[in-house]
Amino acid sequence: QVQLVESGGGSVQAGGSLRLSCAAAGYIDSITCMAWFRQAPGKEREAVASIYSGSSSTYITNSVKGRFTISQDNAKNTVYLQMNSLKSEDTAMYYCAAARFCGNYNDWGQGTQVTVSS
Repeated sequence: QVQLVESGGGSVQAGGSLRLSCAAAGYIDSITCMAWFRQAPGKEREAVASIYSGSSSTYITNSVKGRFTISQDNAKNTVYLQMNSLKSEDTAMYYCAAARFCGNYNDWGQGTQVTVSS
């Protein structure tokens, strides 16, 4: 099993930036992909960004493309989500997830809240 701990959330004004971190522990050699999801009140959870551990290839959802960047530091077993030019619609609980087979996320963190005020 993989344990994931997110950090870096908070409150920021529109146009500001935040960097989320997700530290992985446990059976990390089994991880092939890691991702960030978010869920706003009353909305379904959506995938924001993902990264393939082997090649560092990434996916960014269209609504945040050009503003968010996902990256990883394998030495620290940590994945980051750099969020720039934040908008009020980015307000949500952000979750980190890990997958043994990309797309099939079995391990989840507790989430970190991001609130953007306009």
